[in-house]
Amino acid sequence: MLGVIVNTAAVIAGSIIGLIIRKGIPQKWTDMIMKALGICTMYIGIDSALDGENTLVLIFSMVIGAVIGIALDIDGHFNGLAKRIENRVSGKGKNSGIAEGFVTASLLWCTGAMTIVGSLQAGLSGDNELLFAKSCLDFTSSMILAATMGIGVLFASAFLFIFQGAIALSAGFAAPFLSDPVIAEMTCSGGILIVALGLNLVGATELKIMNYIPAIFMPIVILPVYNLIAGALG
Repeated sequence: MLGVIVNTAAVIAGSIIGLIIRKGIPQKWTDMIMKALGICTMYIGIDSALDGENTLVLIFSMVIGAVIGIALDIDGHFNGLAKRIENRVSGKGKNSGIAEGFVTASLLWCTGAMTIVGSLQAGLSGDNELLFAKSCLDFTSSMILAATMGIGVLFASAFLFIFQGAIALSAGFAAPFLSDPVIAEMTCSGGILIVALGLNLVGATELKIMNYIPAIFMPIVILPVYNLIAGALG
């Protein structure tokens, strides 16, 4: 859990610095920075998506993951939590953008390859090197996000800690199912979600990305089934 703790601390520190410098950034700069962050986010997502090797597994993962996400209304519940935080901090009925910052930062930090692989390595072997590297990247992105989107980014650090901690703690149980091809397809699905987040950041779409989160974990089931069917068909 050391890597998870360090990553969370880096995000908190970066967010605080971003909030301090926020008032000195003109609005037009903020808009341009957000667009630039969106473009960079799409690049990161594309890079992760290229780890995948089976398009059919990706398609089934996204479709089934979306069905599960919609059925559970993950996006609705998550945004409801963000709105409750916003109401407590800024007052009921006021739109301070806290919810948007909370959701955006949570997605950016929790759907990438480094999150999945780094947390698994930390849980399976105690190797925190990847999470330490992620901490440096997240420290920078948290400053930018907090400077442009406000205090909601700081609150997202709690979700980051819970999400990565859960993966690290359950890694031992899940290890028999996490072959390299499965992890590659999980990384690919996560990369697609990061691309979608980038599109949201530049204002091109308004996708409810949280509803697609189950897609990241679908290859654990779908890839073995696919291989079994493919092998049976020769």
